[in-house]
Amino acid sequence: MDLEGAIQQQNRTMIAFDLALGTGALLAPDATLRLLGHSQPSDDARELFRRLGPIWLTFSAAHAIAARRGESSDWWALAWLRGTEVFTDAVWARSPAFKTNRARVALLGAGAGNLGMALGYGWLGRRR
Repeated sequence: MDLEGAIQQQNRTMIAFDLALGTGALLAPDATLRLLGHSQPSDDARELFRRLGPIWLTFSAAHAIAARRGESSDWWALAWLRGTEVFTDAVWARSPAFKTNRARVALLGAGAGNLGMALGYGWLGRRR
């Protein structure tokens, strides 16, 4: 598989990931937070997390559109969208509600993953 194919495959993976994360945040926030390594959330933390559900569902839709149409503007939109997420998980990793270093490292890795996606999707946008 070449680089373009790998980026497109990763994009398809993000359709499912963001769909699952958004749905979990909306319908089962406590269980989803627990899967992420978060302790039992307070009421306000639960609702703040639930508030992210529609955002992640929008990300899923944007990934699906790029997978379907594949236009340069679709890939550039994804690059910008993922670029907005580069530092958000690193900030969240500072929360004392994450009880293990493994969860914190995973959140830092998510930031690195978002940076990689932003660069990869931008590269695809330039090639189209």
